[in-house]
Amino acid sequence: MVYDLTPIAGVDEAGRGPLAGPVVAAALILPDGLRITGVQDSKTLSAKRRIQLADEIMAQAVAYSLGIVDAATIDRINIHHATLLAMKKAVEALELSPVLVLVDGKFAPALPYPTICMIRGDARSHLIAAASILAKVARDDMLLDLHQSFPQYGFDRHMGYPTVAHRTAIAEHGPSPYHRMSYRLK
Repeated sequence: MVYDLTPIAGVDEAGRGPLAGPVVAAALILPDGLRITGVQDSKTLSAKRRIQLADEIMAQAVAYSLGIVDAATIDRINIHHATLLAMKKAVEALELSPVLVLVDGKFAPALPYPTICMIRGDARSHLIAAASILAKVARDDMLLDLHQSFPQYGFDRHMGYPTVAHRTAIAEHGPSPYHRMSYRLK
């Protein structure tokens, strides 16, 4: 299949607010003008629907990649800088160089490409919404894997977010090596 490409990348992240696990950014380029039915901000979709859409997005994408920054690095450089680093890694890992990058939020990572920041971009841009789905599904998969080693925290239920159950587990068991020590864990 040959596409007339104007390679514009969409970038979004998942995992700014959790107490544990990495921040994950996804960058992707879709064929020019392609709209995948059902793609919207990942936070508005069920986990099952996100997984279905992620499979379709990856099948249709011209290029996609992830950028991952672990909890220790988040603690060292803070979540804002870690998010920008994850986005930068994701864009740099694309197999095709974009001519423009659309970023969710008001801050852009340092990139060698023109960049447009879009507040609530996951609700305004199909590309950013698709990236939000890939980032969320990838991060959730990582937390499900982490749950296998640390079931006492219930990562399979809250994906590291600061629920009462998660905070109670931290108080009872102490933090795991994957908890963000710079965050208020109690």
